[in-house]
Amino acid sequence: MTKHYNVAIIGATGLVGQEFIKVLGQRNFPSESIRLYASDRSAGKKLFVNHEEVVVQETSLESFRGIDIALFSAGAEISRYYSPIAVQSGAVVIDNSDAFRMDKDVPLVVPEINAEDIKLHKGIIANPNCSTIQMVVVLYPLHRANPIKRIVVDTYQSVSGTGSAAMEELTTQSRQVLDGQAAVSKVYPHQIAFNLLPEIDVFLDTGYTKEERKLMEETRKIMHAPEISISATCVRVPVLISHSEAVHVEFTHAISPEEARQILSHSPGVKVLDDATVSLYPQPWSVAGTDECYVGRIRQDTSHRNGLAMWIVADNIRKGAALNTVQIAEEMVMKGWLIPGG
Repeated sequence: MTKHYNVAIIGATGLVGQEFIKVLGQRNFPSESIRLYASDRSAGKKLFVNHEEVVVQETSLESFRGIDIALFSAGAEISRYYSPIAVQSGAVVIDNSDAFRMDKDVPLVVPEINAEDIKLHKGIIANPNCSTIQMVVVLYPLHRANPIKRIVVDTYQSVSGTGSAAMEELTTQSRQVLDGQAAVSKVYPHQIAFNLLPEIDVFLDTGYTKEERKLMEETRKIMHAPEISISATCVRVPVLISHSEAVHVEFTHAISPEEARQILSHSPGVKVLDDATVSLYPQPWSVAGTDECYVGRIRQDTSHRNGLAMWIVADNIRKGAALNTVQIAEEMVMKGWLIPGG
């Protein structure tokens, strides 16, 4: 007999929260009930869950009674406050914020890579940063075959990573610029339409941004590879959905592009699109709404004999957030690591 679970979504009205609802339905997650929570500003709104209208409630101390799985995507402050309350109420929390990612007692999980880490949780499991997820899904199979020594990654991150207000700002500014008007910036420090901003999150004393630090630290933790040297530059680009990455990798031994393609073509969660003769490579527009992490332009890195360069693209709202979170829950269910009412 299939077990069913009571699920709570915290931050249900946001981009990722709404994607949670969609992914749970599309993948037929065995839910007994799905409760929707958000801030007092969003309470009372109605969203469709499995073809039925569900009223969004304000998140409170009582929200987690009877809940088996709580999916959080409401920001680090909300996660830090409510996650321990959810755990105390008996729920397992899977959190999308950066509140717990580098906590040594909290597993940071990408199911294609380190699903076994889920068993180490003490009530909270962290979902990695979107740009981290797509990179490690592609690099880990190569790392297992030929240990990686160094990664240099430059990201091209869509505005949906900032939320729906940023998507509206890009659309509005694009119209303003095309109409010969001055672009008004509210979400970002500068105009994003027809522009690039090498600033995601706050700047640190090192000169790197917090987003870049996340990408570097999370990669090592997920891959259980603290020895890998990583440098990152993260750039916000005028794209609505999907993050792209130019990745340069130094391996322990020489590896050919053909060998890498062969490994990746049989790797879970990866799709190879790589044929320069017909201009075949991943593009943000075409991968939006899909589940895989796409890789192409795999070639020898001419700066290092043991290096490869490649181009990685994935839907940051889907695999970069909601899908990966639901996959963690699915893994718990499949392995019998989650007991309803437990």
